[in-house]
Amino acid sequence: MRPILRQRECRAALSVVRVRPAAGHPQRGWLTAAGIVVPVALGRGGIKADKREGDGGTPRGTFRPLRLWWRADRLPRPRTLLPVRRITAQDAWCEDPTDRHYNQPLRRPPGGAFDRLRRDDHLYDLIIEIDHNTRPRVAQRGSAVFLHVVRDNFGPTAGCVAMRRAALLRLLARLGPQTKIVIG
Repeated sequence: MRPILRQRECRAALSVVRVRPAAGHPQRGWLTAAGIVVPVALGRGGIKADKREGDGGTPRGTFRPLRLWWRADRLPRPRTLLPVRRITAQDAWCEDPTDRHYNQPLRRPPGGAFDRLRRDDHLYDLIIEIDHNTRPRVAQRGSAVFLHVVRDNFGPTAGCVAMRRAALLRLLARLGPQTKIVIG
């Protein structure tokens, strides 16, 4: 019976995913969606309505998943309804508010304020890119806000939403481009 459920999960995209802070612990929270309830780590600054670059806050708002970035050298391609892109050694994210590529993926040039997507740890083995600060992109309003794999100790993120890899894989099977991710 379980395999049939998984096939159904992959076909039906979730309409809404909600992320809320845990009572009394703003750096941790709960992600809920259609019967899925998983603990998450949030930004060291908690959830913020006025997200700023470097504040460690997880932005409050409603977002859409844009694509999955994944480490093909570490795990097989996950099931998802999202577009998928392999992470290479040159992939990075621009976090420099003065750069014209701010809050966009790019091929890593030497130097600069770039977040490497290919990391030695496992935090970015799976990254769900969301549309935070994309249309329009506004300098200083925050960059590189993802859903990704959590640290072993559920330590806070720099502003992302992080969960265990198994939970992220389960969520990925149900995420589609029209899914709303409501944080706050």
